[in-house]
Amino acid sequence: MNSSVVYANLWRFLLYFLFQIIVCRRVDLSIGTFDYIHLLVYPLPILMLPMKTPRALTLILAFVYGMLIDGFYNSPGVHASALVFTAYIKSIILRFLEPFEGYNADDYPTIQKMGLGWFMSFVSLLLLLHCFFYFSVEAFSFVYFFHIFMNTIFSFITSMAVIVLFQLIFRPKY
Repeated sequence: MNSSVVYANLWRFLLYFLFQIIVCRRVDLSIGTFDYIHLLVYPLPILMLPMKTPRALTLILAFVYGMLIDGFYNSPGVHASALVFTAYIKSIILRFLEPFEGYNADDYPTIQKMGLGWFMSFVSLLLLLHCFFYFSVEAFSFVYFFHIFMNTIFSFITSMAVIVLFQLIFRPKY
């Protein structure tokens, strides 16, 4: 991995972190008592890491990044555990979506590199699993399954729309 890729990823982590804690945390998307919509765009830097990033490095980055998010949300370990889970299953999803010719060493999971269909499949699977895990850990009981399900679905839809919009506007190479 060359230094420009490292700097691009550092900037991505910083910008999505700031966007999550400054904008998304303060945006109230509830409509009356319907408060199931939450913007969760912070997993994107973990998802956008190069495909050949070692799993251990991805897990460490996810944990540190998640703990930073938790510090601002006052939710010790909830975001970190969801991000570590997402980082762990990322390689499984990548193997599931791998094309016949395989991935190149310099492939990045972006719309520009892999195409819109592949990107939508990759990010939607991981974001849906991330949202479900996050809201399950937050509730800490499946007694609230309806709330977990509603939070997952509506947060997934809005977060996915914002993530795709960001990808189409900024069009990152890596």
